[in-house]
Amino acid sequence: MNALGERIGWPAALFSLKCFAAAMLALYVALSIGLERPYWAFLTSYIVAQPLAGAVISKAVFRVIGTLTGAIFSVAIVPPLVNAPELLSLAMALWLALCVFVSLLDRTPRSYMFVLAGYSACLIVFPDVDTPQTIFTVATLRVQEITIGIMCGSLVHGVVFPGSITNLLLARVEAMLRDAERWSHDAIALEPVEGLAQERRRLAQDITELHQMSVHLPFDISRLAPRVRTVRAMQDQLSLLLPLGAAVEDRLAMLKAASGGKVPREVEELIADVRAWIVNPGDDIILRTAAADALIARCAALEPAARAEMGWADMMRLSLFARLAALIAAHRDCRDLYDQMVTHRREAVSPRVGELLEGRRNRELHRDYAGAARGAFGAFVTVALGCALWIGSGWKDGGSAVMLAGVFLSLFAASDNPLAPLKGFMIGTIAASLLGAVYGYAIMPRLDGFAMLAAAYAPMLLLLGTMMASPRWMGIALPTLLGLGSPVLLSDRYVSAFASYANGTVAQLVGIWFAIIMAGLLQSAGVERAIRRTVRAGWNDIANRATLMTPPDLRGWINRMLDRIALLAPRLAAVRSDSGRPLYDALRDLRTGVAIGELRQLRLDLPADEAAPLADVLTGVSAHYRGLDPDAPAPAKPALLTDIDHAISDLSRNPSAVIRREAILALVSLRRNLFPESEGYRRVAA
Repeated sequence: MNALGERIGWPAALFSLKCFAAAMLALYVALSIGLERPYWAFLTSYIVAQPLAGAVISKAVFRVIGTLTGAIFSVAIVPPLVNAPELLSLAMALWLALCVFVSLLDRTPRSYMFVLAGYSACLIVFPDVDTPQTIFTVATLRVQEITIGIMCGSLVHGVVFPGSITNLLLARVEAMLRDAERWSHDAIALEPVEGLAQERRRLAQDITELHQMSVHLPFDISRLAPRVRTVRAMQDQLSLLLPLGAAVEDRLAMLKAASGGKVPREVEELIADVRAWIVNPGDDIILRTAAADALIARCAALEPAARAEMGWADMMRLSLFARLAALIAAHRDCRDLYDQMVTHRREAVSPRVGELLEGRRNRELHRDYAGAARGAFGAFVTVALGCALWIGSGWKDGGSAVMLAGVFLSLFAASDNPLAPLKGFMIGTIAASLLGAVYGYAIMPRLDGFAMLAAAYAPMLLLLGTMMASPRWMGIALPTLLGLGSPVLLSDRYVSAFASYANGTVAQLVGIWFAIIMAGLLQSAGVERAIRRTVRAGWNDIANRATLMTPPDLRGWINRMLDRIALLAPRLAAVRSDSGRPLYDALRDLRTGVAIGELRQLRLDLPADEAAPLADVLTGVSAHYRGLDPDAPAPAKPALLTDIDHAISDLSRNPSAVIRREAILALVSLRRNLFPESEGYRRVAA
């Protein structure tokens, strides 16, 4: 209880009070207009509860759409299949599987809408399958009851001391910028700094978190909320920091090794000035831009010219200063975009910000089709097998058990370890059953009127609402709340029906127990398989990108790869102790994909005969990544190194200085990523 006590403060207490007020308002409205099952309004108000008003409203919108979709499917499917229970069970299982599949591919707060469409149909169909003639009425009532709960929750959380997601987002962006600047400051230090792997992981996770928060922005109550495309532009610039910072770190290490452990004085002074500017770029956009431009100009002045007789040391210096200049520009752009966010103005604060905001679209995320299919299959088998057992046993309340099993499997399909939350639900349901018995048959018979009901429920609801504010206790508090919202306890009139209550409780426990068994059977080794799928997805992405003959989508590649890094971090931490190395490999693959994009663009810009060496390199890279095994990745073959060196030798003689520079930069990056232990480049004879 000490951990719980530490979390109880004014924010948690206020959240609990608002949850209680919303639940009582929803219950009162539902009872006043004579709805058949007012407990749905009560439960929904708690399910949609969020500390932030924008999150409540967005979740409410998604829930209304999902509920309506599930209700429409229920009305459409029951009448034609009611006399064929096997086909109806199959249709319900397929519908839930489809909804789970789509939700797992979405991977945003919007995915709740698809899950809800699936399990809303279960909530409507299974309890009333014996009375198909009333399915339209049941679906209509369920939509009304749930909508009342949504509206009451949105009203209370959005009006009474509303928490704005805009304030939280701006605070998080400011913290992310500080973290990113500290990481870049440490990454380009002349002496190695401990803890860089953890900083990289945190930045990748921060960018993913920023994307999740931005989904709620259009629903925020604040009129000063930044535009979503500004947040997207910020994500893009933050995403550039990881590959650029790692590239500068690598080139500095190579330069030091080639110089006997020291770097030239002009390089040391430049690095010191850049590090000082990164951690203190200044608040004035004009002065900040001037300082950044001056540092970028110094980088350009130190760049050796790209030429045919260029040695490996000069190539590394060229790569160092070019990537360092790009890193400075990315940090400048991040700060400018933050200024755009906090000014709350529609017009761009600078011409550069206007360029960054042009054509922003949704962030590209990793899509795990195999994992989504696995989750959908689990939901399908659970409902299909549960219906078979229910129909075969003839247990009247078996439909409730199947309904709950389907709901739980769909809710936790995205979890790598669904057994943990399911066991929490089991504990919460047992506690709710005992509390419900006390309320239903010791307290409620002595109550008279809604006011006394609210007063009797207040102590437990306020305690459970406070527990919901803590992620640690929410998994137990929410099912306990759902149990207190039992249809036997909260109905239009009190009925002492202990047998019905006991049967309902048994059905709930059997449903959760069945879900735990199915999750254990279907989700075994889920984390290890998810790691392999994520790693292989990145490799397949590189292999496919290398041979495409279309303009590269650098932004989409970086977004997807950073999302994969953010997904890998907690999974690797859960199953391995050496999680730093796999994360570094993912970062190396990220830089490899960036270099491939640069080479693809060069290949498109050059005539076919001049681009032939690049075609050989890209084909070799594609073959290498396509053949990698996640359990035993093999190093790249020496033939690919020869192709890269041949391409450097050939393209460094190109008559265009721009082509020479871009080719050397991209090929040097690719060489360092795939062959970090190889000796320096040696010119290949023409």
